[in-house]
Amino acid sequence: MLTNPFHHARYIIDKIEEHGHQAYFVGGCVRDLLLNNDIKDIDIATSAKPELIQDIFDKVIPVGIEHGTVIVHHQGISYEVTTFRLDGSYSDERHPDSVQFIDRIDEDLARRDFTMNALAMDKHGKIIDLYGGKRDLQAHIIRTVGDGVKRFKEDPLRIIRALRFTSQLGFSIETDTLKAMKTLKAKIEHLAVERLYQEMERFFAGKYVDKGMYYLKDLNIHQYLPVFKSHPHIVYQFPQPVMPLNSFAEVITVLHLLEPEISVQSWVKGWKASNQIKRKANLLVDTILQYKKNGLDRWLVYQLPAQYDEAFLRIIHYILGDQIIDTNTIHLIREELAIHSKKELAVNGHDILKMFPNKKAGPWVQRLLNQIERLIVTEQLKNHKEKIKEWIKCNPPGIN
Repeated sequence: MLTNPFHHARYIIDKIEEHGHQAYFVGGCVRDLLLNNDIKDIDIATSAKPELIQDIFDKVIPVGIEHGTVIVHHQGISYEVTTFRLDGSYSDERHPDSVQFIDRIDEDLARRDFTMNALAMDKHGKIIDLYGGKRDLQAHIIRTVGDGVKRFKEDPLRIIRALRFTSQLGFSIETDTLKAMKTLKAKIEHLAVERLYQEMERFFAGKYVDKGMYYLKDLNIHQYLPVFKSHPHIVYQFPQPVMPLNSFAEVITVLHLLEPEISVQSWVKGWKASNQIKRKANLLVDTILQYKKNGLDRWLVYQLPAQYDEAFLRIIHYILGDQIIDTNTIHLIREELAIHSKKELAVNGHDILKMFPNKKAGPWVQRLLNQIERLIVTEQLKNHKEKIKEWIKCNPPGIN
């Protein structure tokens, strides 16, 4: 029986069929339905060419129209709709040099990576399974569709995808598929870092990442990954069992804590991570080092954004084995803070400059505000303007 996400997406299939074409739910959404997992993105394959899809629907984005793929927006949800196709050769080991649009779902399924992803389902819930995908799902096995060497030559990223699926699903890799991965693993080094990043972030977040890490080490895949290839020993330093990390910022934080000589910046640069990831990783590193030195105090909680609480706890539980602190402990400390940001200080830079009318503005003002901020957070000074002014008079700043 179809679940709600499929009922909502059925509109797309109905509209395509009204124009005389076939359309099916395909790939990961069918796999996740059979596994009783949450349905995320719903993809649709069809015999209709992309130009017709653009005519049928009002809101269409031609994201990969040369390969038959468009995005259809319907009631606030996006659906990837791709025309049945046969792929030509893969000279760039990523995209086929040419595609041939076809009208048969069976030939379309033959080009897919793994049997569990080579599944299609019609709008009534009938499954099309030509390569034993349901059998492999039941056996918890990852197996390529057809010849593994051919599949991985077409796109070596599929090697990393296999590892990612072991991490997410806890499945084992079928013997011939594993052999093909060993044969072609060196090709990983030539993949775009951005593509590796997307897969490896999901790999480290997987519920069964410990199993994924077993395969990564067994195949020596890390010797072809950015930064890891220069420091291959680091994968053996993860505390056992390896625990899920929900963002790449958490991954970088843990890796830096395991090997402080490799800076956060080195990981960020090597993996072409965003500035946002860099900021989060640096903040997590700083707060965790503070925690190791002083424990969970007011100043640490003040510096830790509430949205990072779970990440902070995951890492100290994993790296330090400290299971005592929980989100409630942090929340209680945060509630008791006198201020929650510098904006709440009872004085500002203008107030300080008025106290020293003969002094020019400069870095000393910010240094003084920082000092006051910390004293108030740690309850050594009240956040009242007169109290702060009294303290400043007793502790005049060094001005330079």
